Amino acid sequence: MSHRHHHYRSPWKRGAYSFLLVAIVMMVGTFGMHVIEGLSYLDAFYFMSMIATAQGPSVTPATPSGKLFAAFMAFVSVGTVVAALGFLFGPFFGQLWHVGIDKGEDAVDFLEGRRKKL
Repeated sequence: MSHRHHHYRSPWKRGAYSFLLVAIVMMVGTFGMHVIEGLSYLDAFYFMSMIATAQGPSVTPATPSGKLFAAFMAFVSVGTVVAALGFLFGPFFGQLWHVGIDKGEDAVDFLEGRRKKL
């Protein structure tokens, strides 16, 4: 029996999962705003894209249920976009962080060596 590990080191896999997650949230939000507020699909998608990118929508929902749904989707969509970006770029920033720490330690060692010579 073979045991497979699923490593998400491939930027293509991370990108695909990130895109899929954001796309699902955007579809749910677009459909919800279409049903609740009666917006066209294009207007509902535009509304959700403004919420998901934290720019804020250009119009306020007219119904109380639309306002509650938009508020809920604001938290979900912004959180999803942030999580997707973290998942996509996390390994790169982690590697960059370690390189920075190594260079910082080298600089400290260099300065301590100069201090000992003086």
